[in-house]
Formats: sequence, C-alpha cells, structure tokens
Amino acid sequence: MSTEFIYLSEQDTIDAGVLDAPRCVDVCSEVFELLAKGDYLMGGSNHNSHGMGLVFPKESPFPNMPVAGPDRRFVAMPAYLGGRFDICGNKWYGSNAANPSKGLPRSVLTVMLNNKDTGEPLALMSANLLSAARTGAVPAVASKYLARKDSEVISMIGCGPINQSCLRHILSQMLKIKKVICFDLFTEKAESCAKWICETFHLDAAASTDLQDTLSQSDITTIAASRLKPVNFKKDWIKPGTTVLVTGPIMPDTDFWLNTRIVLDHIGLHESYVEEAVASGDKDKYYAGVIGGPIYHLIDDHRLPSLQDSDSIGQIIAGQKPGRKDDNEIITFVACGMSVFDVGWGYEIYQNALKKNIGQKMLLWDTPYQLRS
Repeated sequence: MSTEFIYLSEQDTIDAGVLDAPRCVDVCSEVFELLAKGDYLMGGSNHNSHGMGLVFPKESPFPNMPVAGPDRRFVAMPAYLGGRFDICGNKWYGSNAANPSKGLPRSVLTVMLNNKDTGEPLALMSANLLSAARTGAVPAVASKYLARKDSEVISMIGCGPINQSCLRHILSQMLKIKKVICFDLFTEKAESCAKWICETFHLDAAASTDLQDTLSQSDITTIAASRLKPVNFKKDWIKPGTTVLVTGPIMPDTDFWLNTRIVLDHIGLHESYVEEAVASGDKDKYYAGVIGGPIYHLIDDHRLPSLQDSDSIGQIIAGQKPGRKDDNEIITFVACGMSVFDVGWGYEIYQNALKKNIGQKMLLWDTPYQLRS
C-alpha cells in the first residue's frame, strides 16, 4: 500500500490562502472554542505544554556542538486538534538571532500534518507565514471580543513582521480604526512601518519616539517587540477603556498587572508553564523567559487570583465568562503561542491546497520495505 503526502512551499501556502486574514481569525476562533471544550491535546503529561526544546549549553568540549546564543534554540510543538479538524501535527522550528546577518529570518519553521490513526504524513509545509498569520490572528480574535467597538486609534509597540501580522489581522476585525501609531526602538523601522500602513491600508499612520505619548492616545495597543529587550511602561500611561494585546514579553510596573483585567489565551498552557518552572529547579529564571512570568510571580505572592480563577478568551467566546464589562475597563490579553493554532490553520491551508491542486506530491513508499514478503 503506497503512502503519499503533499509538500507546500511558501509560495504554495500563499496560493492556498495563508495570508487570508479574516479567514485565519475565524479559524483561530474555532480553535479557541475547542480549547474551552477540551477537545485538543498538546505535548507533555498535562497535554498543555508549549513544546519541547533543545537548549544549547554555554560551552561545550565538542567542537561541532552549538553553544548558547541570543534566541538560539530548536523546539518541537506537537498537537492534536479535534472538532472538524480531527488531525495531528507538529510545528518544528529553529531560531537564532544571528540569522538575519545570513539573509535568513530569525526563525525557520515547518509544519507536518499526520493521519491521527496511522501516523502517516499528509502534508509538509513551509510555516513562517503560517505561524506569523496564526500569531497575528490570536490577538485579533481577542480584539473582536474585548476591544471597544468604537476604537479608532491603535498603536504598534514593535514594528517587525510579527506585529505587522498582528495589525493586519486586527484591522480585519476593527473596522473603525482611523489612525495607527508606530513605536519601535529603531526609529527608521517605525517610519518604514508607518509608510507600509499608509500604502497598504490607506490609514493615517505615523512613527513615534515617545512610548508614553503613544500609549496615552491608544484605544488598542498591540505589543510584539523583541524578546531580547521587553517593553517597559507604567499603568498610568494607559487610558481608560484601552485593550492591550500582549504577544511579546513586557515589563510594566506592578500596578499595571494588579489594576487591569487580565484575559489569558488558555489557562492550561499557563499552568503548564508554572509546572515546568517548578520542575526546572530555578523558577525565577524560568519565569524570566516566558511572557506570563510577571503574572505567575504575582499569583505566587497571592496578589493576583490563581490561574484556575483567571479568565481565558476561549471561555469568553464560549459564553462561560463575560467579555468587556464597560467602556472604561482596561483589558490586557496575554498570548504565549500554542501549536493547536498552527495545526488548525495548517489544516485549513492543506484542505485549500487539495481543492486547488496546489503543491507537490511526495512518495513515502510504494510498499513499506519491512512489510514486503
């Protein structure tokens, strides 16, 4: 019995709709509902692990072994997603902050989809755009359910490809946005981003060099800046009614965490992070490396409710928890990334590719050698 799968290059995924922002937001909303129902599995014994990574040593006696460097790691992120998807898959990525100097993206990603029963591969696809799309769609889902419907000003804190994806997807949901303010540690990057926004979305866009002024004007703030230098700000800089969408590490004052409503992407994921932090033997160091670390510290100190008593966007979508309560409520949505979204959006792209006859068929075997008589 022969086994074939399809290979999708980056261009193939584009042709199959990977950049369809409204559709990606819809699919990610479906995934959040499945998370709320529990119809999914991720890695680890708790079924909620972000993934398993190779962490390189600071030094090695072996000349060819990679050593630690900024954002240098390999991570495997397996998942099963139920509902209409009913599929297993894995996102695999390598990351190195030195990659851009070699003409490469910081991370290089692929997604493999597999038959849930047999384990046979169904599709192998380029996933840099796929991952960026689902990363951008997640805060867009949050904006749909949490942001004020009359929001007109959005700020971007960090102007790289990931936050550009966040903006693209958020704009597909927030149709009354009139102005975008771009802030980045590198002014020329913010200026380039503002130009891209004007040309692409025909909105008023401007670069800013003043973070406090930027935040004070915003109805929605999307943060996806460098993990090497987390964004530092104060709660007083945020105006009432703002929705803050956190996709990268931040270091605000404690007042921000204690006096805004925190909505998590998925409670189980954050519980898994805490379990892994305890198991690591150095909880503080582990917390310092994940987006939710400041929240976990405050929970440990009994200054915030437990994770089990927290709100998640899936619960809100499913009607288990309320959405925005009033126009003055400051809501902070925290997203850490889950492989179920890569699998869900990857499945959608795979199905589109089959319908449009996109991609290259690859043969795994005609008859498995070990089964030949």
